[in-house]
Formats: sequence, C-alpha cells, structure tokens
Amino acid sequence: MTATTTDRTIVRDLASQVAEIAALPVQQETIACWKALNGLRPIRPMVMMDQLPWHEMNGDGELTPRCEDGFHRGLEMRFRSTLYLWRHMRADMVVAPYVEVHKAIRNTGFGLGVVEDIVRLDPRNDVVSHHYVDQLKTDADLARILTPEISHDPAATAGAEERARELLDGILDVRVQGACPSYAPLDLITCWRGAEPLLYDIIDRPDFVHRIIGRLTNANLSMLDQLEAQGLLGSGQQTIHCTGAFTDELPAPGFDPARPRAADLWTSGMSQIFSTVSPAMHEEFELPYLGPWYERFGLGYYGCCEPLDRKLPMIRKLPHVRKISMSPWVDVECGASRIGPDFVFSRKPSPAFLAVDAWNPAAAERDLRETLAACARHGCPCELILKDVSTCRYEPQRLWEWSEIARRVVGA
Repeated sequence: MTATTTDRTIVRDLASQVAEIAALPVQQETIACWKALNGLRPIRPMVMMDQLPWHEMNGDGELTPRCEDGFHRGLEMRFRSTLYLWRHMRADMVVAPYVEVHKAIRNTGFGLGVVEDIVRLDPRNDVVSHHYVDQLKTDADLARILTPEISHDPAATAGAEERARELLDGILDVRVQGACPSYAPLDLITCWRGAEPLLYDIIDRPDFVHRIIGRLTNANLSMLDQLEAQGLLGSGQQTIHCTGAFTDELPAPGFDPARPRAADLWTSGMSQIFSTVSPAMHEEFELPYLGPWYERFGLGYYGCCEPLDRKLPMIRKLPHVRKISMSPWVDVECGASRIGPDFVFSRKPSPAFLAVDAWNPAAAERDLRETLAACARHGCPCELILKDVSTCRYEPQRLWEWSEIARRVVGA
C-alpha cells in the first residue's frame, strides 16, 4: 500500500473507535451532569484532567504516531489521545461524535514577541523555566503594542474541512469552529516584561502600568470586534479553561450560527502574576480592564493558579462569572464559605501529589475529600480539575489511579 492509503486506514480505524465511544449513552448522561453543574444545580461534583505530561505516558506505544502526512497525523494524534484518556483516565470527559476543524484566522499580532532565556530539566518536557527580557521600560515603548488586524482565509478553511470530511466520511461528522477568545492581560504583559519589573512598577509607577494594560485592553477589544464583525467567533464550546462548558444558557437569544457573538460564548481570564498582591491592588489593576471584556460574553470562568479565596469581592464585580478557580494555594474552607451557592468552586488539586518520589494515593484521596466536605458544608457546586501536571515521574499509572479515586469520591 502507498503511504497515503496507509494513513487513511490508520485514521479511519482510530476514528471508528472514537465513534463507537461517542455513541454510548454515557456521553449524554455526562453532558447532563455538566449542564446541571454549570447551571448551579449540580447532580454531583464533576472531574476533569488536562495539561498532562504526555511525553511520559507512552509506555506501550499507544501514543506513537504512524501517519506520514502532517494533516493525517494531526487527526491521528487527536484520536489516539482521546482513546488513551477514555481507556485509562476518563474522569468526566465527553467524547463527541464529530471533529472540529478550526477556521483559518489570520492575526497580525500585538507587535511584541516573547524574548526570554529558558532552563530545561527534562529535554522531552515542554514545561520549562523562563527568564523574560523587559521590552516595556518607557512610555515610548508603549507604541510597540499594536492593535491586531484580523482576517480570514476561507479557501484554507474550506480545504481543511473538505479534506477532513473526505477522510472521515461515514464515521464522524466535521464541524468548523471559530475563535473562542480569553483575556489575561497581566500574565501576557509578564511575558513581555518579566515578573520583577511589573511587580515593582505597580508600586513605583502605577500610572505607567495602567497605561500598558489600557493600551493592551483596547487592542484586545478591537480584536474581539473584528472577530465578531467578520463572523469568526466560535460557538458550542465543549470546554472552558480545562473544565466542561456544556450549558443550556448559551447561545444567547438571537443566535445566528453564521455570525456568532461574544454573548454566545464562554470566556476566561486570570492574573497568576498577582498571586501575592493585596485584594485592593488586584482589583485596581484588573477590574477596570477585565470588566469590559467579561461584559461582552455570555458566561465566564475566572482564575488559574493564583489563590483567590480572599479576593471574592472583586470577582463578584466581574460580569457573568460562573466558575471561580480555587488553586492548590487557597484555604479551601475560606474559599468555600465565600463562594457558597453562587458560583462553581473549581478546585485545582495539587499536581505535586503526582510528582513526589513515592506515589501516595491515600494522601491524594484525603485532599479531594477535604475539598468536597468543605463545599458540602457551604453549598458550593464543585468540580475537581487536575491540571498543570508537569510530571508523574514516568509512571502514568499514578494518573490512572488518581482518576479512579476522584470518580469514586464524587460518586461517579
């Protein structure tokens, strides 16, 4: 057989396996559970796993690519990853009966790239240590932040869709998906400046920092306007920031599938660089800029690794927030008492449980049960999102067991 024929056989065989799983009744049952949680009327806590050390997980060749063509290999690895998760650590994943092909959206960018030095411990791991070079030292440097120009290459989109449909014909549907944007201005600015210059400047030159964030915010809102005007936004998200996004509340009334609006979408935002600043300072440099962004969208997720258990008053002022990240560094009791039934308590269990010399499943289970108990005491809708796992010490079985523990403790 030729390489093209071989590629086709590989992809279609994997797609058939995915289609069989997608047809199982449990997919609709899981979607219903996600919708209930996201509507603040949970059936039970939900579990997701994302941002995993895939380079450590291919012990028996399940994830070894075999296709030669790049387009085929992209689909192949998407299917192999889906099948691997389903077999070993499905948590509350949903396997869809379709493949998304993303629109060929062109973006001229903000004019600044990342200038950095990195340190790498494991050459196979893309989690590295960064030292960023400060590119925004003076007011004159602010002119380097440009407003992106958005355009669409319809021929490229149509070509990718046609190729996927021909390859997957009779097995899986193909859906064209647009952009589903998020906004984390301070974390992006950190990549242009480094942590120390930014944190010093919010004390020494607060007006300068406001000018940076203001210029970047105007550029992002312009980009959002362009995406919306050109019909390039997406719809029907399955996930939002590593959690299930299924909801009956979106799209919003008046939805036009040919021209989705921000109001039809989830968005997310965060400010991880502000992990150690006061609630008042966090609000001063975040709320005026994220507020107009969140106002445009239907629903929002806020936060990531920064501890937010004592910053709920600010988050309550952000429009349309539905889920709030509770990172490994929060006081769970404090966070649960302040969230109550008003938002989803999006707990991020510590990935350090997976990275220690000796895996201790009992300790991981105690951690999960403490979270669930606190959420139960305060009536919090809850999800457990294991993410940012930079290593499992080349023992993927740790992740498999964590998934089973989490499913057991939530009653899945």
